[in-house]
Amino acid sequence: MTATDDPVVLINIFKCDQRHLDELIERLAALAKVQSELPGFVSATLHRGLNGRVAANHAVWASATDWKAMTRHPQVVNAMDPILAIATFEPHLYEPGEVTTG
Repeated sequence: MTATDDPVVLINIFKCDQRHLDELIERLAALAKVQSELPGFVSATLHRGLNGRVAANHAVWASATDWKAMTRHPQVVNAMDPILAIATFEPHLYEPGEVTTG
């Protein structure tokens, strides 16, 4: 992992039954709103999978330390409970990479 004071990118893939995807996206949007109020939050972008069974969250945090603190914040834990009832997830932290635009 990168040094704890370097920016990190979270790419988190959520999997659910198709019938729950709309609810999952709504709950992830609410979670992102909670996270946006916490120290170190930079941005979050939610993506709906075209197969109807996945959603992705691409988020940027000021540091791995800030991201880790967020995962333990009581409001985040509470917002995750209903998400965990309908989906599984696999988060990974990355170093920020090169951006290419057209």
